[in-house]
Amino acid sequence: MLVTKQKVLRRFWYALMPVSMLKDGPKPFTLLGEKIVLWLKEDGTPAALQDRCCHRTAQLSKGFVEKGNIVCGYHGWTYDCSGACVRIPQNPDGAIPAGAKVKPYHCQERYGYVWVALEDPLRPIPDFPEESQPGYRRIFQFYQRWETSPLRMMENSFDNSHFSYVHRATFGLYDQPKPEKYEITETDYGFEAETLVPIKNIPASYRVTGTTDDVTMRHMFNRWYLPFVRRFGCQYPVSGRHHIIYNCSTPIDDGTIMLAQWLYRNDTEEDCPEAELIAWDKPILDEDREILEATDPDACIDTRRKQEFHMASDRPGLIMRRALLQLLEEHGETEVFGSDNQV
Repeated sequence: MLVTKQKVLRRFWYALMPVSMLKDGPKPFTLLGEKIVLWLKEDGTPAALQDRCCHRTAQLSKGFVEKGNIVCGYHGWTYDCSGACVRIPQNPDGAIPAGAKVKPYHCQERYGYVWVALEDPLRPIPDFPEESQPGYRRIFQFYQRWETSPLRMMENSFDNSHFSYVHRATFGLYDQPKPEKYEITETDYGFEAETLVPIKNIPASYRVTGTTDDVTMRHMFNRWYLPFVRRFGCQYPVSGRHHIIYNCSTPIDDGTIMLAQWLYRNDTEEDCPEAELIAWDKPILDEDREILEATDPDACIDTRRKQEFHMASDRPGLIMRRALLQLLEEHGETEVFGSDNQV
């Protein structure tokens, strides 16, 4: 599936960047192949427009912010958050041509990030309940550009069969390659998946897991939010510690994503410092990134095309593919893809 060719994907919210990145001025971002400029208004909330001045097409992200509006760095044409041109400094009488405007996008701040939908969203931004629950702390872990597709990343997040191989240097048990089965409940937003998974507990993870046992269990309550957000809801039964990760796999183009990762913990900085939690999760993420960047980003969602073989543990990914195909069909679309390589 080539995500930039599927129009309905423009109708979902995506996490683009931390709001803090906008404090020193406007920033560019490419979402589903569309160039966007982001900036902060006077009240500190974010705004998003097409990154193209309607005068001579200069990128607005090369400009600056003045009184909450975005000013083109080429000739000073100024736009408000609705995209309307509100000032042309070269016109002494203040005249602005009719229709002088730039395309606006839906834009909100949530969980410390700027979220954007290119067209009227079909669903709200996914709810992270830990954000408002007492006893949790939020940690911004990673903001990385990956050369893969959002579906590949989402499928990998629910693939228990890769632990023994991709993660054999961190938590994977190489001598136990048979994956634990998920109990999956499909929902209106995607699905929930619960399982118990044994992991290798090396000294570097003792304070992460809250135990010094050589092998410990993860009780996982995971969720997939259509199309490209997931919750990794990990609880360590021995210690009662929660290690809950949210990812948004934001599609830049057909072969590139921006990966945002938040972590919620129910312990304290004294129990396990933020730096230690980031240091633990980073090599795991690096392992996933290396293997995913070695796959074909054009993941086939219509399995009738027989582009890949499957096994029983692929069920979460196959549910995703079916749901995405159904989404396209409900909106009058078919899967757009590159060349077929039938197996």
